[in-house]
Amino acid sequence: MSNLAQQVLEHAASLPEGASLSAKALLHLGSRAAVDQALSRLARSGELLRAGRGIYVLPVKGKFGPRAPEAAKVVQEWASQRGETVVGNGAAAANALGLSTQVPVRQVFLTSGRSRKLRLGAQTVELRHAPPWQLLYPGRAAGEAIRTLAWAGPEGAPAALGQLKKKLPASELHAVAAARARLPTWLASQVSTLLSRA
Repeated sequence: MSNLAQQVLEHAASLPEGASLSAKALLHLGSRAAVDQALSRLARSGELLRAGRGIYVLPVKGKFGPRAPEAAKVVQEWASQRGETVVGNGAAAANALGLSTQVPVRQVFLTSGRSRKLRLGAQTVELRHAPPWQLLYPGRAAGEAIRTLAWAGPEGAPAALGQLKKKLPASELHAVAAARARLPTWLASQVSTLLSRA
């Protein structure tokens, strides 16, 4: 293994699980052409996983051999590196809040950036561009509630809101209500009607 490839692996190992590598971020180690070549060779040898065009991640070494890093960690690291907001989709939010027992088969995340797909070993992770209102309150139950309601749609939102009123603390319900001006009209009216009865 070349000295540059070893430096790339050492740099990758110093990063948190799921952090992505790109040639631009490694230019302190060598020229663009040399870094590109090292990344490509490391991916061919299995030392790195090629997640997308010009994007690589370090596999996690487990007791059963190397595996792809957790999709959520890769996506969150990706988002923080690029200044994007990324959250789980509405089906995942409904599942997390206990409003659905369906476990999404595919990993789909909503992003403020452009839509794209990442490959993590045999798994494909989809990042879908979403309107700003669907990305509100990342990391909070209020945001999960808004994404759940978007997933439920106009017909399912009243029942979903009724369940959310029982499950969420008042502070999170108030945060959902405070976002009404940013929501689509159909959802803003549902939130207004149900929260006014609280």
